[in-house]
Amino acid sequence: MSAILDANGKPFKIDKQIMSDDIARAYTTGVRNPRPASVASTLTPQRLASVLRSVIDGNDPEAYMTLAEEIEERDLHYSAQLRTRKLAVAAIAPTVEAASDEPADVEMAERVRDIMNDDQIPELFFDLLDGLGKGLAVVQILWDTKTTPWKPQDYKWVDPRYLRQDQDTLDQILLISEEAPTGEVLEPYKFILHTPRSKSGSVWRNGLARLVAVMYMLKSFTIRDWWAFAEVFGIPVRIGKYGANASEDDISTLINAIGRIASDAGAVIPESMKIELVETAKGNGGNTLFENMARWCDEQVSKAVLGQTMTADNGSSQSQATVHNEVRIDIAKWDARQLESSINEYLIKPYIILNWGVQVRYPKVRIKVPEPEDLKMLVDSLKPMIESGMKVSAQEVREKFGLREPKADEDILQPAAQLLMQSPPLTDTAMNRHTPSVAINRVMNTAEKEIDILTNQAMNEWEQVADEFMNPIIELANNVDNYDDFIAALPALQEQLGADEFIAQMAQYMFQLRGLGDTQDG
Repeated sequence: MSAILDANGKPFKIDKQIMSDDIARAYTTGVRNPRPASVASTLTPQRLASVLRSVIDGNDPEAYMTLAEEIEERDLHYSAQLRTRKLAVAAIAPTVEAASDEPADVEMAERVRDIMNDDQIPELFFDLLDGLGKGLAVVQILWDTKTTPWKPQDYKWVDPRYLRQDQDTLDQILLISEEAPTGEVLEPYKFILHTPRSKSGSVWRNGLARLVAVMYMLKSFTIRDWWAFAEVFGIPVRIGKYGANASEDDISTLINAIGRIASDAGAVIPESMKIELVETAKGNGGNTLFENMARWCDEQVSKAVLGQTMTADNGSSQSQATVHNEVRIDIAKWDARQLESSINEYLIKPYIILNWGVQVRYPKVRIKVPEPEDLKMLVDSLKPMIESGMKVSAQEVREKFGLREPKADEDILQPAAQLLMQSPPLTDTAMNRHTPSVAINRVMNTAEKEIDILTNQAMNEWEQVADEFMNPIIELANNVDNYDDFIAALPALQEQLGADEFIAQMAQYMFQLRGLGDTQDG
């Protein structure tokens, strides 16, 4: 294969063996040792400062990467919060956008969709998001070079403990090996590099592990002291009493018995001796002190990882949890955009260049974080607007709820009152033929509630239909001097009053109530 340009614009020769092999594998006898010495077990303020400083000075960052891994293993709270943030993006199915509507660009997008539908993609996203904790993540592409076009047959996570900074700028990322113990440049088109940014500056100082390292150390001290406190104040004091004539053997027997009570909850002693169990004080609130300190450390970790504490620590209400749903939406979108950039730069472009050469434009992988939406609030808001005459697209509402357009021959759900008004009277032939086209909702109101609804509806429309006969009566009452004259003038007024609209409405309500009664009575 002819030489092509790498990411830095320099030509290089493609080696099919290197592109398909696992060139970052670790060996217990090599410089990439998969069994590092523990850092968290010997962590002190001085040791932590030295570990964090070693990354800044460009020294060996292996201790820091080991600590970042161990914090994720040992602190359950940090592990859960970090995993939540990773899965908020890694669990999203990616989409592919063509560079344009031209046939060549559309065809290229289809080729990219082919590799983005592989089963390894979710694990690839998860491994790349490991950079959230450590500041950077590198994944090796194992290309299948036996067939064309070349496709990734697998992805291998590279342990960040094998990565180093170049000594000139402390910016370039190198991979150590037996041939280059201090590190060598990553092979072009062989590795996917993801450096998520939580702040501006060096990638080596961007990891969440750097933010939570102090909280982890303080919490570990607190938990250790808490258990020591529980051993002292949670177990009753055992007091052994012996007489003045007790021998050395008797005293030794009593001491052994006290020890057995502590471990076996039982012991045998001479009848002349006594053992008393004295309850200790509760420690004057010491248990609450340690718990509050540990909880405070967890809250700071939640702020660093998720950007909030409501869903993680505070036991908030459902409404609060809906607003602050797990990871803050702006943080999730930022993680997704950065991951998109890494995938497009280090996977999509190499895949196209290695197979079809350099292009003017490339397809784009998109990871779209869904916006949380309160559908109940949407329904409650739309109902009065629709009743007021506002036109709303039924298709748009169906898409919100994930509902499809009903087919012509399917039963559909409608309000019971609307169904009764729309259904024509059944003839004898129709009663013997079962052709249902509309299904009444399974959840129906009681007869009393339906009557209340119709009553409220009639009362709300009273003034609209009553003007026809109420206004003349009110005018008559205003023009007479006494009640007797008002009663005497009513018969003549009655012949002039019109109530056609009112009578029609009352007839409609009577028809609805009759139909409701027939339905409820079966």
